[in-house]
Amino acid sequence: MSPPLQPLTISNLPSLPDLLLTALSVCFLFTSSRSHNTTTTTTTNCPFLSFPLNPRRFLKIPAMSQTATSSLSSSSHNKNNRRHNFASPQSLSEWLKPRLPSDSFATWGVKPGTKNVHNLWLELSQGETLLEDSNPPIRTVQVVTVRVIGKDGKVLVESHQELSDGRVRERGRPLSEKMKPNEEPEMAAVRGIKEELGSVIGEETEVCDIVTIDPNSYVMRVEERNSGSYPGLPGCYVLHSLNATVEGLPEGDFCTYEVDEYADSDDKKVAHEAVSVKKHYWKWCIDSFHMVVVWKF
Repeated sequence: MSPPLQPLTISNLPSLPDLLLTALSVCFLFTSSRSHNTTTTTTTNCPFLSFPLNPRRFLKIPAMSQTATSSLSSSSHNKNNRRHNFASPQSLSEWLKPRLPSDSFATWGVKPGTKNVHNLWLELSQGETLLEDSNPPIRTVQVVTVRVIGKDGKVLVESHQELSDGRVRERGRPLSEKMKPNEEPEMAAVRGIKEELGSVIGEETEVCDIVTIDPNSYVMRVEERNSGSYPGLPGCYVLHSLNATVEGLPEGDFCTYEVDEYADSDDKKVAHEAVSVKKHYWKWCIDSFHMVVVWKF
């Protein structure tokens, strides 16, 4: 026969400290599990990049440059083995052919608004473009966009370009420039203003004396889409946007001349074969919502 059950007494009950400890343990486990299951981080799928898609807005240009650019450079450095170096445009072309749709690749430099393989080779050799070793390859470019604000609040927009082969390339966007390796956005902005607006500013004018950049206007975003300049080649665009004022610009529509887009290239023969910009055509728009932005890098 089993022994009779002992009556429940106060001495058999758990003590108050034990109850409190058990309750706290249960709450801790529940909270940890819930946080682990619901917390997510949104990141881009672009090669060479690993940072949130919604970075904070920097209040000062130096802080913006050091934080954003160093983050991208560090990420790029960690994936150096995913880049390719090509001895010539021909070797680049042979590498691309089996990795891209043949009908798209055949339009490079032929279809209006497109560039050719010589352009892409120059971008790679100058460090303006990174090419992911994948199928298809992914082209990553950092671009600074400068919204030049006029006296009446209008924004300067490049309507179209005249190319070296005589074709016209539609733009419909503010002044934009591909960034050089380790170049800060504000320095790229000043360089872009000098290169694309220099013919109306004057060669003897110091650009830094007439350009004012709004340090609170900086915005960075990432876009993933097919390239307009290289059909069939997927692109990842890291876009750095800034507002600026430039003294001495015409109040009406005007055009500027670009003497040599590839003046820094060591290979003049390849530069001669590439499609380059000869003239930029500009107009003032009421605001950015009235322009059709066509990103073709």
